[in-house]
Amino acid sequence: MKFIDEAKIFVAAGDGGNGVVSFRREKYEPEGGPDGGDGGRGGSVRAIADRNVNTLVEYRYTRKFKAPRGENGASAGCYGRGGKDVLLRVPVGTVVTDLGTRRVVADLAHDGQAVLLARGGKGGLGNIRFKSSTNRTPRRCTKGEPGEQRELLLELRVLADVGLLGLPNAGKSTFLRAVSAARPKVADYPFTTLSPGLGVVRVAEDKSFVVADIPGLIEGAAEGAGLGIRFLRHLARTRVLLHIVDLAPLDPEADPVRDARAIAGELEKFSPELAARPRWLVLNKLDLIAEDERRRRVEDFLRAYGAPEETPFFPISALSGDGCRSLVFALQVALDELPFPPAIVDDPQENLFPDDQWTIQQK
Repeated sequence: MKFIDEAKIFVAAGDGGNGVVSFRREKYEPEGGPDGGDGGRGGSVRAIADRNVNTLVEYRYTRKFKAPRGENGASAGCYGRGGKDVLLRVPVGTVVTDLGTRRVVADLAHDGQAVLLARGGKGGLGNIRFKSSTNRTPRRCTKGEPGEQRELLLELRVLADVGLLGLPNAGKSTFLRAVSAARPKVADYPFTTLSPGLGVVRVAEDKSFVVADIPGLIEGAAEGAGLGIRFLRHLARTRVLLHIVDLAPLDPEADPVRDARAIAGELEKFSPELAARPRWLVLNKLDLIAEDERRRRVEDFLRAYGAPEETPFFPISALSGDGCRSLVFALQVALDELPFPPAIVDDPQENLFPDDQWTIQQK
């Protein structure tokens, strides 16, 4: 299935049904009185996070979702039937933003978490509601309220504890294969990874964490070079970033220090908040460097790069697995102490479903 992590949709709740003016007309009861019922409420549009849904591909082809209106009231005190709610199933990790106000409506980070996207209109009142001791024959009713309408942006941000950052072919996917059971595609050409991937790293029987691998960045990504920075959103929930640096590039003109600084600069342009997260240096491809030169190569890089002394660094070979085990254990220790990022919500909404049946508009 094609990986889709962004979609724009239009949602419209149903209008409320109208109330009616009606009077009883029964034999031998000339003064029957008002009996016009209320209109039903319009259906609402809601979204729910479903762990069985992986991408937003369905919302690239079906973009409009409208709930039915409520039925009008009727005579004999009959109330109109309410419109059924529309339920949209989205992947866990979806962020919903109102394009009109640019406010985040919901951050659906847990399976089963639900949010109201558009509220159905209330039903109008029938004339039975206006009966009183001084007005026994009311000829008044009200129309149903219109349902809410919204244009929304759905963004999928994968749930991961650790994010991999670096140039194409720095060894991110190879590292993910080395520490988890994930099998992303690896090859000796740039942009092998075209969509984000996840791997579960099991440290002990009861301890594990999730690593996110995203397509590599290049200098100028913020201006659209390469695959751009659109996939950096998938690092927004991570607690630790691993900046994987190729210490033995095949291109003789490549400079690992310059490339590492370029990646750090692109991250800063995308999100200063994300750039401030703990970022560890992972110096990869030691297997391509002679053993007697490895220590000097690592020290030269750290000196030229100018990383703060407290920045953790790990020389590894993702291909052979050397150094990966100690890195994984250090990550688990750090993750046990680091808090989770706060939810991304600007506009908290009612989160409860009504008791009536929902209409699922996801095929």
